[in-house]
Amino acid sequence: MTTIPEEAATEQVRKFTPLASYLEKQLGMKVQFTPVTDYPAAVESLVNKKVDVVWFGGFTFVQANIRSGGKIVPLAQREEDTRFQSVFIAKTNSGIKTLADMKGKQVSFGSQSSTSGHLMPRSFLLQAKIEPEKDFKRIAYSGAHDATIASVVSGKVDAAALDITVWKKFVAENKVDTQAVNVFYTTPPYFNYNWSVHADMPADLREKIKAALLALNPANPEHAEILKLNRSTRYISTTPENYKGLESAARSAGLL
Repeated sequence: MTTIPEEAATEQVRKFTPLASYLEKQLGMKVQFTPVTDYPAAVESLVNKKVDVVWFGGFTFVQANIRSGGKIVPLAQREEDTRFQSVFIAKTNSGIKTLADMKGKQVSFGSQSSTSGHLMPRSFLLQAKIEPEKDFKRIAYSGAHDATIASVVSGKVDAAALDITVWKKFVAENKVDTQAVNVFYTTPPYFNYNWSVHADMPADLREKIKAALLALNPANPEHAEILKLNRSTRYISTTPENYKGLESAARSAGLL
């Protein structure tokens, strides 16, 4: 198992090792979680069958599916992923209150392959008739959502876009002072993350993995802890059709 590295490797290991242990028990086979260095590595690792199961963002799922010739199968998504959102943040004294106020400013996205940290924020900017390459003074790519927050806090950039759940986690854990840095725009909802496997995986194993994910029950304390670490209320089934809108957005934004 691996995931897109939307946060530091230590945080990924903390979040996903309990899920790997749970799957190991459910499947009756060794399950190991191994972080990768960047988003493209997560895509390539499943396309080339170097790993068996990957936690993708919606856009990395689309990239992997195209790269593999349609051979990536999404098994499950969090309930939250049916209506995911991104947030734009800035220093509260920056004067940035709307998307248009970002013109002429230094702006950071997350990874270039991030759904919530790049693709969808860019898509909504384009809909608002804002062209990042033309309208922003400088564009940076932080590589991960936690680094995006840090770039605004430190003043490296004036504004930035990121995953709403990471922002909420930082606020809940008092890792960011909302008097100094806060959200000025929240996007409309879209489909996002999923657990995916390669179509060449035996169908019975694929179904067992899916069943194990769907069986995680918040009423069970051990399951509740796994779900909390994954920032999820529960897992539900998903289909490739759910990600067609992201593929269209990526093509419109010139990212595919």
